[in-house]
Amino acid sequence: MTKTKTRCGWVGTGKPFYEHYHDTEWGVPVHDDGKHFEFLVLEGAQAGLSWETILKRREGYRKAFCGFDPKKVAKLTDAQLEKILKDTGIIRNRLKVFSARKNARAFLEIQKEFGSFDAYIWRFVGGKPKINSPKTLKDIPPRSAESDALSKDLKKRGMSFVGSTIIYAHMQATGLVNDHIVDCFRYKRPPVRP
Repeated sequence: MTKTKTRCGWVGTGKPFYEHYHDTEWGVPVHDDGKHFEFLVLEGAQAGLSWETILKRREGYRKAFCGFDPKKVAKLTDAQLEKILKDTGIIRNRLKVFSARKNARAFLEIQKEFGSFDAYIWRFVGGKPKINSPKTLKDIPPRSAESDALSKDLKKRGMSFVGSTIIYAHMQATGLVNDHIVDCFRYKRPPVRP
């Protein structure tokens, strides 16, 4: 008899694509600007929807938004964005689709100022993942002081669909925050201080 892995409760059962995402991506520290931009687009698209809904359409978003290349997305014309709005491979919400271009432009400005988006975003957690050690899903907050500060700064820089809850989800997805429950096989205990 094979023992099944204990995962965070939000994964559920019978969803191999969701299990794969949880097991290989969620909470893994990201230091690649392209990956950060991908998650900003996807998390913004998720607003008001489930992450599962967006994750199932990830390849549709990749195709629609130029492989998540912020330089290409920043140059999309209104006509190109209107065409994307007809794409059934994504959630066709006008504000979210047009925000991808707006956010790409702000993303590029952040890269110019800090050398990389990665250097910018990791400052908000002191350069290393914040490990929360939740015992249950109820112990995981929807936002934090860090996500509040990051959200406020991104909005000031011109981004939209970057509220604190969305940004906290981004921080979880990209490993700035480790919110795997302590019983999850992906949880790594923080070092014990002497």
